[in-house]
Amino acid sequence: MGSKVVSRAEEFSCFLRSLQDDQSSNSYTYEEDIHMIKTKGDKITAVNVYSANQTIFVCEKALPKINGQGDELNTETSNCSADDDEDSCDVLHTEQGPQPLTVMKARELLSLYTLSQNPAVSAVDSKPILHPLWVRCDMCDPAGTAWFGAEPVCAGNKVTGVKLYSVTCKGSAVEKKSLVTLEELKQVHKNRHHPSSSGIKGSARFSLFGSTIVENTTIESQSSVTVDFKWSHVESILEIPPLSSTATLNIKVVCGDMRSPMFEMYRELEFLQTLADGLKTGETEWMEPVESPSAVNLTKAYLEELRNMAKTLQDQAAKTTETQKLKQETDPPIFNSFLERGDLDFVEQLWVQMRKSVTSYQDIGDCLKLVVEALRYGDLKPWIHRDSNSSLSKLILQSYHQQIDHVSLTGITPVTMLLEMGLDKMRKDYINYLIGEELTTLNHLCYYLSTEVDLQEQVTRLRKLHHLLEIIVTCGTFLGLPYDRLFVLTQSCLNHYKTSTYDEEHEFKLQIKPALISHFYQKEHPVVWGVEISSSQGLREVRTSLQLSDKPLVDHVIFKTDLPNETVNGDIEEPAFFSTMMCCSFTSFA
Repeated sequence: MGSKVVSRAEEFSCFLRSLQDDQSSNSYTYEEDIHMIKTKGDKITAVNVYSANQTIFVCEKALPKINGQGDELNTETSNCSADDDEDSCDVLHTEQGPQPLTVMKARELLSLYTLSQNPAVSAVDSKPILHPLWVRCDMCDPAGTAWFGAEPVCAGNKVTGVKLYSVTCKGSAVEKKSLVTLEELKQVHKNRHHPSSSGIKGSARFSLFGSTIVENTTIESQSSVTVDFKWSHVESILEIPPLSSTATLNIKVVCGDMRSPMFEMYRELEFLQTLADGLKTGETEWMEPVESPSAVNLTKAYLEELRNMAKTLQDQAAKTTETQKLKQETDPPIFNSFLERGDLDFVEQLWVQMRKSVTSYQDIGDCLKLVVEALRYGDLKPWIHRDSNSSLSKLILQSYHQQIDHVSLTGITPVTMLLEMGLDKMRKDYINYLIGEELTTLNHLCYYLSTEVDLQEQVTRLRKLHHLLEIIVTCGTFLGLPYDRLFVLTQSCLNHYKTSTYDEEHEFKLQIKPALISHFYQKEHPVVWGVEISSSQGLREVRTSLQLSDKPLVDHVIFKTDLPNETVNGDIEEPAFFSTMMCCSFTSFA
C-alpha cells in the first residue's frame, strides 16, 4: 500500500514538472476531471498574500465536456457530498468560470505533492524545485475551506520542508461583534504554533477615487485611485490606520472620464487619433462636428477677419483670447479646457476650428486650399510660433519672402498636413502645462517631443504624454496632492513610458504621507482591512492572517447572503464585510 502511494506521488510530481517545463502551454488536464494551471500568484486575490511574486500551480475541477449540440452543460450548484452536513455548506458554486474540488480531494492532492517533495521518500535532490501548489476547495467542510496550498522550503537546492496553507472564508457580516476579535486571532496562532514571541502588523486599502454612488445610483468609472496602508502595533480589528503608517497610492487612470478637467483635451486627442487611423487604414469614422457652420465657411470667415485686421499683433492675440473664451462658454462639457493657452498662433487657431467642424477628407482639402491660395497671393501674413514644425508653418515662413513651394493638395497630403498641425499644437499645450507648473524640463521631454520618428509614433508618444497629464491632473485636482508629490509622480510616469507601451490599465505607485489624505479615509470604510500575526524567522516563519473585505476574495463560489454579492456596502451606516482567514504551518523533512 505504501509503495502504491509513493508511486502515485512520484507520478503526480512528474506531471507537475512537465507542466512547469513546458514553455508552450500553461494548463494540463490531470486524471480527466482535474484542470491544472500555471500562473502568477498575484493574479489570484486570496493567494497573493503568500505567493504574490511567484509562479504557482492552480488546481481546479475541469469543466465537463459537451458531447453533443443538444447536451446541456451539467453545472453543479453545490459540490457537497451526501455525507456533508447541509448546514456546513453555505455557498453556491459559480455556473461559469473556475470550479472547486471537494476538500477531501484537495487534501489528497496536497498529500501527494508533499510526499513527492520529501527527500526521504522521493528522489528530489537532483530535480528543480516545483512551483507552489494551490487547490480550489468547495468550502463544504465545517471550516469553510476555500483554498489549500503547499510550498517547498529550500536551503540552497535542497528541499528541507514544506509550508502548508489553508484559506477559510465566511459570508458577509454587518455586526462588528460577529467578527473574530484580535485576541481570538492571536489565540488561533498560539494554538497552532506555540510561539515564544510573535509580531503583528496591519494593512488596509481605501478607495479615494473611482465609481461613486449618488442617490442610490452607481456612476461607473474605469479609473481608480486607492491607497494601501501598512503599520505595526495593531490594537483592534478594523482600527483606522495611524498617521505613522506607510502609505502607497495605486493610480489607474483611464482617459475619457467626463469628470476630468482634461476631457476637452481628450476629445481633441481623439480627433487626432482619427486622422492617424485614417492614414493607416484608409477608412475614417468622423466625429460629430462641434461647430454648426461648415468647415469651409468657418475658414473663409477666419481668413477674411485676418485680412481686415489693422491692429497690432498684441491686439490680435487679445481679441483671439477673448473670442475663444466666449466660444468656450457655449461648449457643453462639464469643465472648460484645462490647458487653455492665450498665445495660439494662426496655424493652431486654424487647427481648433477645423477639428471641430471637418467631416470629410474633402473638407480638409478645401480648407487648406483656401489658406495656401491666400498665402500665395500675399494678402495674408499670419503670425506663427518660431519653433513650429508643421508643413503649413513652413509654407507660412516661405510666404514672408514671397516664395512658396508648390503643394499638391491631393491624396493623403491634406490629412497629413492637418495631423502635423494638431501634433504641433497639442505638444505645445502639454509643454505649457508641465513646464509652467515646474513638473519637468524640456530635456526630460525630448522623447515625447521628437519629430524624427514617423507620424504614427508621434501620435503614440503624444497619447502617452496625455495619459501622464490625466494622472497628474486627477491627483492634483481631486486629491489635492502637493507639488513635491506631483513632481515625483511626473518623473515616474515619464520614465515608465520611455520604455513601456501605452497602457491605461497600468497602475502607477506613489509613496505619500498619510496626513496628506487623512480627510479622505478617516471617516470612510476600507475596501480591505487586514491583520497578520507572525512568529519564527527566515524559512521557518509562519503566519496567521485575517482579511475583511467589502467583496469576497474567492471567485469560485457565490456566498449565500441577503446582501448583493458584488459589493455589500451601499448607503447602509454599518458596512458588511466578508471574512477570509489564512493559516500557515511548517513541516520539516529533517
